[in-house]
Amino acid sequence: MIGNTAAAALVARSNRLGADPRYTNYAGGNTSAKGVDTDPVTGAPVELLWVKGSGGDLGTLTERGLAVLRLDRLRALVDVYPGVDREDEMVAAFDYCLHGKGGAAPSIDTAMHGLVEAAHVDHLHPDAGIALATAANGEELTERCFGDRVVWVDWRRPGFQLGLDIAATKAANPQAIGVILGGHGITAWGATSEECEAHSSEIIRTAEEFLAEHGSAEPFGAVVPGNEPLPEAERRAKAAAIFPVIRGLASTDHPQVGHYTDTDVVLDFVAREKLTPLAELGTSCPDHFLRTKVKPLVVDLPGTATVDQITARLKDLHAAYRDDYRAYYERHATPDSPPMRGADPAIVLVPGVGMFSFGRTKQTARVAGEFYVNAINVMRGAESVSTYRPIPESEKFRIEYWALEEAKLARMPAPKPLAARVALVTGAASGIGKAIAERLAAEGACVVVADLDGEKAASAAAGIGGVDAAIGVVADVSDEAAVERAFAEAVLAFGGVDLIVNNAGLSISKPLLETTVRDWDLQHDVMARGSFLVSRAAAKVMIDQGMGGDIVYISSKNGVFAGPNNVAYGATKADQAHQVRLLAAELGPYGIRVNGINPDGVVRGSGIFAGGWGAQRAAVYGVSEEELGAYYAKRTLLGREVLPEHVAAAVFALTGGDLSQTTGLHVPVDSGVAAAFLR
Repeated sequence: MIGNTAAAALVARSNRLGADPRYTNYAGGNTSAKGVDTDPVTGAPVELLWVKGSGGDLGTLTERGLAVLRLDRLRALVDVYPGVDREDEMVAAFDYCLHGKGGAAPSIDTAMHGLVEAAHVDHLHPDAGIALATAANGEELTERCFGDRVVWVDWRRPGFQLGLDIAATKAANPQAIGVILGGHGITAWGATSEECEAHSSEIIRTAEEFLAEHGSAEPFGAVVPGNEPLPEAERRAKAAAIFPVIRGLASTDHPQVGHYTDTDVVLDFVAREKLTPLAELGTSCPDHFLRTKVKPLVVDLPGTATVDQITARLKDLHAAYRDDYRAYYERHATPDSPPMRGADPAIVLVPGVGMFSFGRTKQTARVAGEFYVNAINVMRGAESVSTYRPIPESEKFRIEYWALEEAKLARMPAPKPLAARVALVTGAASGIGKAIAERLAAEGACVVVADLDGEKAASAAAGIGGVDAAIGVVADVSDEAAVERAFAEAVLAFGGVDLIVNNAGLSISKPLLETTVRDWDLQHDVMARGSFLVSRAAAKVMIDQGMGGDIVYISSKNGVFAGPNNVAYGATKADQAHQVRLLAAELGPYGIRVNGINPDGVVRGSGIFAGGWGAQRAAVYGVSEEELGAYYAKRTLLGREVLPEHVAAAVFALTGGDLSQTTGLHVPVDSGVAAAFLR
């Protein structure tokens, strides 16, 4: 196969394999193709290897994600290979085999693909294949399952020597279509891309059928009384109640975002009698435990335990987990091992409730949960036909604290200022709120777009990104139950909240004698009462997390400036302004900072002005509605119109880290309205 044709076929095959969760998991496995292209220097044909690069994902792979290497140079490395004790040096040598400019960095598995004498190679992590690979008698089961069509290869850490092992196994077994890698996964090959993909599919399908035919019905043992899955509404309510506490504990060393999973697979596992002993063994496949930690934290209480009982027990279990993890590190660390990265769990299992997974981003938290579901499937398969026996703890440590893994982490881009923070913005489907939500997301926060209009909230969230970046929730901030529901949704989506923006509002411009009680109540219900309800709900979550937080009020210059025909709006804005001071004083001991922003006349892009307030204020000042923004700008010291993005910038300035010692502050964003100067 020639040049880009080989690469295109490889990408297409990779995308198909990566799209099927039975075949491999996110960023797991790698694929390759060998072919011929023209050397641009000599004009002569040159044999090349195209292989998925380091850190890529098969399901979303593009040609830019491939590493391209000269086969002659790659195979020549065999002659200078210094042995397994120094095999890590070979990764740097791969760079000297690269062909052309650009492309991805070669991964540790490059040798496997280059040294195996086959035009196309797939290395995958299917649950059924790993189940056989982690069974106590995996070699025997492999022979029973496949005969001599698939061959067993003993566990070896990924690297150059494993590539040599697989190449030798293929050479000694010309009838074989692939191998089961002990403790790890599968590798398949073929003369064509189609044949290789078919062989991968055959291995996975055959393993699944073998497990289904020979496996026991209840490999995890009987259900423990009291650990049955709680009814859905009760289960999710309990999850929302305990999640902030778990997230705070899991963020002891580094701030984390959370993900909640209550699928049948998880709920069944946490209900069974083998939960604790199997969880203690940890995961086996390197791609699994690098994301899930060496083992999870298991809550040893029945699902019927109260929230208070669970949270109290969690604190003791977390302390014990950290001690145990440190002991694991100290048992295996050598003088040249990287420093311990953190001793908090990435996976927390709660009987009756489900699984809580954590990561530096929502995506990594979600993927950690997906990988542990893979691990559950692996354990089920292995236990159904044998005994689950993962790779030794010492081998897990060698990979978790591998210098090559440390180098990969060091290459990751620096986190954005609001990374691992969860922001909830009210009234965020349009105008100022939408601009704030977009700015916070751009700075790295996970964002909850809360709005009275659920469809618009969902649309605004979708405009920010997928559900790993933002979600939309319905929130009538004047309704106590609705606010509680919105916060429960936020917690179940991301693990908690760290940054709240009280932005929801409306405006009615009338003289005193024309202002009705309904007008007054509506203004105060949405802004004064609504801000109180949102701040109270936020404070409860933040205190449970123990991670501090930010509450920002979008007040107004009208909170200090007596504008004409504006009694209801001005009074409720003054109420909000004083809430800032009161809550800053009360919540400071918890590390929660409360600040306010006083904008003036945000006309363009404002939902309030578009809803009739603009026409009312224009009439008060005797100008056309189209001229209102310019009118407001002319009366300021700077002579500039205030836009939604200016308010959003002020929110970020208060919450982005540079003003970490500031609380109880009101920031004018009004281009300079002297009458609204703070005194």
